[in-house]
Amino acid sequence: MAVDEAILEAVETGDVLPTLRLYAWEPACLSLGYSQPIDDVDLHALTRLGWDIVRRPTGGQAILHVDELTYSVAGPLDEPRLRGGVLESYQRISVALTRAIEFLGINVHVESQVETAEDHSPICFEVPSKFEITHKSKKLIGSAQTRKKNMLLQHGTLPLFGDLTRILEVLKFGNNEDKEDAGERLVRRATTLQKVGLHEITWEHAAQAFEMGFEQALNLELEQSELSARELERAEELIEEKYGQPAWTEHISLKTK
Repeated sequence: MAVDEAILEAVETGDVLPTLRLYAWEPACLSLGYSQPIDDVDLHALTRLGWDIVRRPTGGQAILHVDELTYSVAGPLDEPRLRGGVLESYQRISVALTRAIEFLGINVHVESQVETAEDHSPICFEVPSKFEITHKSKKLIGSAQTRKKNMLLQHGTLPLFGDLTRILEVLKFGNNEDKEDAGERLVRRATTLQKVGLHEITWEHAAQAFEMGFEQALNLELEQSELSARELERAEELIEEKYGQPAWTEHISLKTK
């Protein structure tokens, strides 16, 4: 998360071009949406399993980042492909995401309606939002966006394979019945690339499809590059100042005396 924000700042100052970042997580990490309560999380279970936790600057609910491809888009709002309201830019990016999955030989659907979960659900992948990517009504790519001044940052994740219900091990539920119900809903409403494609697709193969999808759908010519020295330095600063701090992760309001 610190790297994504460092990239966003570098794009804002003109030090780097608008950026599509493709990455993975190690070890597994639970990320919370910006406004999600920390009380949703079983912190003892996280420690026992050796999984990390972070709070995203973008919205939405909890995601367990493991066995997946994560993308981020950082760019200025005056960029034609990102211009307009949240849903307008979301829709344009969803076209690129759709094209990427089609390059993998899978037909997907872009949701046109906003759905809501019964009661409060702490799990992002339980319900698709407008312009998110589904396969046979099951959520395949989850995304969230934030805006900072004249800049846009959008995150999203594509589960490649594995058991999506693993996230239940680190979330709190009122009782075992509630936990079992949440697992059944998740299996019914979300899926992985392996399940829809009937074979395992590597991260590298999926990343290549994302590159082609964004280039073709948005009329881009992507240039691969490493993080600059300043981006790396700024990411470390952001870890110290923000993402590594309990005040950020637990969403504690800091009040001056």
